[in-house]
Amino acid sequence: MAKKTFDPRIGEKTRKTKETDITCRIDLDGSGNAEIDSGIGFFDHMLESFAKHGFFDLNLKCEGDLLVDGHHTVEDCGIVIGEAIKDALGAKEGISRYGHMILPMDDALVLTAVDLCGRPYFEYDAKFETERIGYLDTELIREFFYAISYSASMNLHIKVLSGSNSHHICEAMFKSFAKALDMATGFDSRVGTVLSTKGSL
Repeated sequence: MAKKTFDPRIGEKTRKTKETDITCRIDLDGSGNAEIDSGIGFFDHMLESFAKHGFFDLNLKCEGDLLVDGHHTVEDCGIVIGEAIKDALGAKEGISRYGHMILPMDDALVLTAVDLCGRPYFEYDAKFETERIGYLDTELIREFFYAISYSASMNLHIKVLSGSNSHHICEAMFKSFAKALDMATGFDSRVGTVLSTKGSL
């Protein structure tokens, strides 16, 4: 399954509100390079893992109201990354559309499935034993993936099958999402236009 196209699949988005100021650039056909500065160290680490394991080049800079809490920063980063993904995909011609991954990380095992169908839907089945990982509130992990699914108009399912260590569970989520998205955005030579009986996604 090739992952090259004649036209660059790059999405660039900005978002500026009273709560956050974000710039984002993603190249779906990259090599896994990332430059991330969200102001939340563990969140940066997760986005770097997402880029590395999905072979996406991701640049993201966020100045958020972290004196309030991390909610606006994490959620708005999800919105902007989702919008950039949607922009980069364009008409979605030739892509596989569906992607999935069951990814292990030590004690954690996470299932992620993606459908780039143009209809937002999100299912999330995960519990964390801790309220924070570093300076990232674990309840915000759901908000991040929810924001991506809706702003990218993708169907996204994330289910933690097993695990006890919060760090491992969260990292397995981001890596499995990366691998599933890489599969879904990859090209399939058998797909003439788009993989849909409707003729569009």
